[in-house]
Amino acid sequence: MGNSAIKAHLENSQKTGIFQLTGKGLPEFPEELQRLTGNLRTVDLSSNKIEVLPPNIGNFLQMKSLTLNCNKLTSLPDEIGKLKKLETLALNGNQLTVLPCTVGQLKALRTLSLSGNKFRDFPAGLGSLRHLDVLDLSRNHIRAVPAEVAALQAIEINLNQNQISVVSAEVSTCQRLKVLRLEENCLELTSIPVSILTSSQVSLLSVEGNLFEVKNLRDLEGYDKYMERFTATKKKFA
Repeated sequence: MGNSAIKAHLENSQKTGIFQLTGKGLPEFPEELQRLTGNLRTVDLSSNKIEVLPPNIGNFLQMKSLTLNCNKLTSLPDEIGKLKKLETLALNGNQLTVLPCTVGQLKALRTLSLSGNKFRDFPAGLGSLRHLDVLDLSRNHIRAVPAEVAALQAIEINLNQNQISVVSAEVSTCQRLKVLRLEENCLELTSIPVSILTSSQVSLLSVEGNLFEVKNLRDLEGYDKYMERFTATKKKFA
């Protein structure tokens, strides 16, 4: 990828506040973008070969959307926490195993996409993200949904295609959680906390492809209550 091509994109980005350069085999985050820290709002560098996000990513104080899907990132710099206006962070298809605790400082974040990484544990410290609507952790290697999940403000949590065999009952206390996706995991019927059915806000619990027949959910206490929420939500969007 020649510098001249990046330069052409830079001129356009100066006017639009958007920099998009996908599938070009970029080995690193373009240094040239530092010239646009004052006005870049959207950056999409998906499907490149970027291994490291530089600490100066923290200089993009106007950035609202950062998309780095399908790169080779193994970690994020602490400086990511300086992006106070960031609403969307998409890091699907990388090699991340943990998040820096500074991600919890992204107070405007609404969507955090981490599908197809190498997480073995549910990322800690996301409870401070008060505006988080969607958390996508599908296609990782997560084995348990811990009690700390209770602090999350997300409306939807996607944990499809992990290795989850344990779900903490605390998930039922998530105040805004409406959609919980747990398809294609290692769950037994007895691993589903009854409180999700009886006393949570969850109106869509997706559990196909686990170690039990979905129809057997009907045998659990609280299933009727859950179906009331499910039906009411369905009607709302019909």
